[in-house]
Amino acid sequence: MKKEIKAVVIRPNSYNSIKELPVVYLLHGYSDNYAGWITKAPGFEKLADQFNMMIVCPDGGFGSWYWDSKIDTTFKYETYISNELVEWIDAKYKTIKDRKGRAITGLSMGGHGALYLAIRHQSVFGAAGSMSGGVDIRPFPHNWDMAKRLGEYSLQSEQWEKHTVINMLHLIPPKSLKLIIDCGTGDFFYEVNENLHRQLLYRNIPHDYIVRPGVHNWPYWQQAVKYQLLFMHEFFNERS
Repeated sequence: MKKEIKAVVIRPNSYNSIKELPVVYLLHGYSDNYAGWITKAPGFEKLADQFNMMIVCPDGGFGSWYWDSKIDTTFKYETYISNELVEWIDAKYKTIKDRKGRAITGLSMGGHGALYLAIRHQSVFGAAGSMSGGVDIRPFPHNWDMAKRLGEYSLQSEQWEKHTVINMLHLIPPKSLKLIIDCGTGDFFYEVNENLHRQLLYRNIPHDYIVRPGVHNWPYWQQAVKYQLLFMHEFFNERS
């Protein structure tokens, strides 16, 4: 994209004494930026110490949805996150350079983005999660800049169908991706998450599914991220 993009990199206290560490890429939501997690969920970074992992919070733009947009070619956030950023982190830090040592999750737009990127790049990420994710974009054709990235739904329906997570489940081989999905019962994305859960069950795709009272806000995500990172920690510990 010919620009510099910031990211927050959180290393555990044990970093200097350990040969290599797993990494969780933690994505922000619509209208936010790389600093969203560290400023709006203060204290979550201590989980890097607790679980002995690195956490990377990339910038996904104001409303990229983590796609490579064919409509606006200045938006190539799929390439940035899945290729360029991962390669840069692996080159600069003591990481486990394998899908077994990489996971990705996020909230809202970032929940969609994490699942979208993990499904499309299964050689890069071994586990993926979503918190209050927009896992089916089609019910919201006029929201959150999605039409700017994909074109108007009425004119580009095929692109919308291809770029929504719920339509990508056929791309997940049996027992390939570890998945965790979390959404509050009062969230406006609750129904699309319920539908995703049902589709995963129908296709016999193993996953953790968490539903709690809550809405689309930071108090919910401050709790949700604890479950997400515990899940990723257990995934990393499965490595042979």
